[in-house]
Amino acid sequence: MPARLAANPLRTSALLLLDLDKFKEVNDSLGHDVGDLLLFQVAGRISGQLRTEDLFARVGGDEFVIFLDGSDSVRAEAVALKLRATLAQPFILAGISVQASASIGIAGYPDQGEDLTMLLRKADMAMYTAKATHSGHHVYRGTDDHHGEERLHLLEELRLALVDDQLVMHYQPKIDLKTGDVCGVEALVRWNHPTRGLLQPDDFLGLVEESGLMHAMTEIVLHQALDQAASWSAQGRTLTMAVNMSPSSLIDTVLPERISAMLSSRGLSPAMLVLEITEDFLLSDRERARSILTRLQATGIRISIDDFGTGYSSLAYLRDLPIDELKLDKSFIIPMKDDPRATALVVSTIDLAHSLGLRMVAEGVEDTTAYSELIGYGCDVAQGFLLSHPVPAAELEDWLAARALDGSALGQISG
Repeated sequence: MPARLAANPLRTSALLLLDLDKFKEVNDSLGHDVGDLLLFQVAGRISGQLRTEDLFARVGGDEFVIFLDGSDSVRAEAVALKLRATLAQPFILAGISVQASASIGIAGYPDQGEDLTMLLRKADMAMYTAKATHSGHHVYRGTDDHHGEERLHLLEELRLALVDDQLVMHYQPKIDLKTGDVCGVEALVRWNHPTRGLLQPDDFLGLVEESGLMHAMTEIVLHQALDQAASWSAQGRTLTMAVNMSPSSLIDTVLPERISAMLSSRGLSPAMLVLEITEDFLLSDRERARSILTRLQATGIRISIDDFGTGYSSLAYLRDLPIDELKLDKSFIIPMKDDPRATALVVSTIDLAHSLGLRMVAEGVEDTTAYSELIGYGCDVAQGFLLSHPVPAAELEDWLAARALDGSALGQISG
C-alpha cells in the first residue's frame, strides 16, 4: 500500500477502515472458533465486492482496511454502502444464524494524508464517528480530530468512573393502578462526573457499548440496585426493582447463576427483581433469547419487555418466549389525550397483554388525564413524571414518606 501511494503521488485514492459492530458478543457467546469463522466469511464477502486492483487486508481483531486505488470519496461511499449491505445478510456459523453489521471510516488521499499512517489515523477517527452517530459510514472531516480526542479522553474518564464509584443510581417509582400503592421502582444509572456534573445515560452508554465495558457497568448497576433493594427490605418496604439489561449483557452464559448469587447473598427473593430487555435482543437470535430467558425466569426473576411497540417486531415471540410483562413506550401514552388512534392502540395492547397473562406497565405518564384513563382501561402499573422523576434513593424515601402522610395516590417530585 505505501508503494502504491508512492508510485502514484497525484492519483486520488481512498482508504476505508471497517470495524465489525459488537464482534465481542459473538466471541463471548459462541466461542472464539465461531468468531474466527465469522471473520473468515466476512473477509470473503468483502473481497467479493472489490476490484482486482483494490487492496484488502485484516489489520487486527475485527478490523479490515481497504485501499481503493484511483477512487474519490463518491466511489468510496458507494463501496461502503455495498459492503454494509453484503455484511447485513445473515451468516450461518456452526448451524446458528448470526447477524453482523459494520462501521466504516473513509479517508482520502492526498487530501487527508500523504502516507499510510496518517490515512489510517484519519480513517479510524471517521470510523468512530460512524459508530457514535450510527450512520454506518463516515467520510473524515477536520472536526473529527477534535471529536476523536474528546472521545479518547472521555473513554479514559469512563474507565476510571467504573472503578472509582462515580456511577450512581436514581430510582423512579411505579404505581399499582388498582390500589394506588407504590409497587416498585426502576433503577436508572447516572454518571456523577467530577467536572461535568451528573451525566444522563445518553451521554455515555453508547461509549460503554463500543468500548466493551457493558459487562462491567451492568455488574455495578446490579450490585447497587440490589444493595438498595436490600436496604429498603430491611426497612419493611417491599418494592420490586427493575434493572435495564443490554443485549451485550444478556449473552453472558452464566448470568442467571451470577444474579441468583447476588440475590441470595442479600437475602432477597428472586421475584423482587425485574429485568427489562428490548425487543432487539429477542428478534436477533430467538433461540439464544429463549435459552437465557428461560433460565432466568426459572430462578423466579421476572422478565419485562421495555419500549414495547417501538420496533419492527413480530408478535410471535410473545407466544414463544418466557415473558412476564410488557412496558408500553411513552410515545403511545403521551399522545392519548389528542389522538384517538393512539388511545385505541393503548387499549388494544393492554387487552393483548392480559389475554396472554402478562402485566402491562405504562411509562411516560405525565398528566392526570392519562393516569385516570389508564386506570379505566385496566392498565396494571404506571410510571412517569406526573408521579416522580428518577431521583436518588434518599430523595425517593422522603417522597414515599410524604405520600404516605397525605394519603394521595399522586405524589410529585420536580427533580
